[in-house]
Amino acid sequence: MDEQNIPIDINTGKLLDWLISRRHVSKDWQPNVLAIREKINSAIQDMPEHEEIVELLSGQHINYFHCLKIIEILKETEADTKNLFGRYGSQRMKDWQNVVSLYQRDGVYLAEAAQMLIRNVNFEVPSLRKQVAKFEQVQVDAEKKIKDYTKTETATYNEFNTICKQLGISGKNIKNELVELLKELPGIYEKATKKIKMVESSVNLYGAFLKYHSGDNADHNALCILKYVIDNGNTTTYEYTYGEKPVLIEEIEINISEAEDKCVDEGGIDFGDDIDFGDNNFDNIVVEEGQIDWGNLNTDEGFEIVEHADLNINLEESGIVVEKSGMDGGVARGTDAYTVLDNPKTRHFCLNDLFDLQAFLAARLYEMSNDSDLLSVSQMQDAPAILQMQTSESIQSMIDCVNIGIDELSNKRTQHLHNIKHSPKYVDMLTASLNQKLAVVDRLKASKKVLEGQIQVARNQIKDAQPVISRVIQNTKILQKQIEEDISKKYKGRPVHIVGAVNML
Repeated sequence: MDEQNIPIDINTGKLLDWLISRRHVSKDWQPNVLAIREKINSAIQDMPEHEEIVELLSGQHINYFHCLKIIEILKETEADTKNLFGRYGSQRMKDWQNVVSLYQRDGVYLAEAAQMLIRNVNFEVPSLRKQVAKFEQVQVDAEKKIKDYTKTETATYNEFNTICKQLGISGKNIKNELVELLKELPGIYEKATKKIKMVESSVNLYGAFLKYHSGDNADHNALCILKYVIDNGNTTTYEYTYGEKPVLIEEIEINISEAEDKCVDEGGIDFGDDIDFGDNNFDNIVVEEGQIDWGNLNTDEGFEIVEHADLNINLEESGIVVEKSGMDGGVARGTDAYTVLDNPKTRHFCLNDLFDLQAFLAARLYEMSNDSDLLSVSQMQDAPAILQMQTSESIQSMIDCVNIGIDELSNKRTQHLHNIKHSPKYVDMLTASLNQKLAVVDRLKASKKVLEGQIQVARNQIKDAQPVISRVIQNTKILQKQIEEDISKKYKGRPVHIVGAVNML
């Protein structure tokens, strides 16, 4: 193969070292470049108005090959300054010819061009691409956060709507709507009373069971409040306690400010998705301003309801005013003015009775479904008919009735309304909880707008960076070709290829 046609391959990263080792460039070329750059900066200050020159000088680092093009353009613009000997009298031409002459001395132009090529390949293009990748990552992260925020926003708003639906309000004016709901309580308790009366057969079964196993010494006070509601309905606590209807009922005035509370701050208390006081202790309520603090109503404190026939009460101490005498009635005031199902104390024990009855029936159902319990069957042979006639189906039906009564009295909406009536603080707490959910939704929407702005900024930055990257790559390719052609001239036209990273752009 002809040596003239053997290509010369030079690695991009070793181009400058190759030029120095072949003595095409002096080792101490860098100080000379600094002087040339100063002359270029001075020459640029006085340039003719020419479209190609403006394009050459716009946003580029002027190198030796640019200077050659500028001289070619000046040959046209400064043609009128040319003398008989072919020399130009224009100072512009002299300045740029001087720059080119300094570049050619000791091959400084090749060293600078090689350095620019390496810098573009190793630093400029990767740096610009890294910036674009960073903008793209910002866009991806922002879009992911928007998706998460949207999910949280939807979940929070759904929670708000769920609670409002439970309460039966629209959520536009929360506190006022909650106060208006109190008008529904009498109807709710009336409905609950009808459902509770459905458990009469279960109560009779429970009483028969106690009497059979305990004889005449059975506790006749079992389920006393529940029995009372079944027999007499949801009367006032006064009538339940004293066995007579009051002449006058003076209910405790409900003192709830209807002013709408503002949404809680970001550092406020989050009361969670719902407010639940447990299954049994629904009435741990404190009434404000001169009313009664019921404290903890658990039966562990020794509070006991006895039959009204055995009560021994000092009427003066109890606050009951007897208008006439004997059973003619008095004035029910304070907690005695509440109905049995509305009074936190009696309501609590009525629910306990229902839960006791539920547990009793569940135990009976388990015994009946256990075919191996022969001892239990033999013990019930002399039991009353009401006990022997029960089947698994009848017991299950009784359990269903008890569950309905419990649900009517202790469902979420009834709990909320009961607590709203008996605790102004509860109203504020519930209002704050709902308002906080709306505040969270608003903050998430605002955060999403900020993220959308970041996405738009990132897109604009990517859009602006792409043409810059393309222009740097294009100029690098042109510089590569110019260096290859210049080196090729030094080797009598042998093909020269700069290989490696420059070809990966």
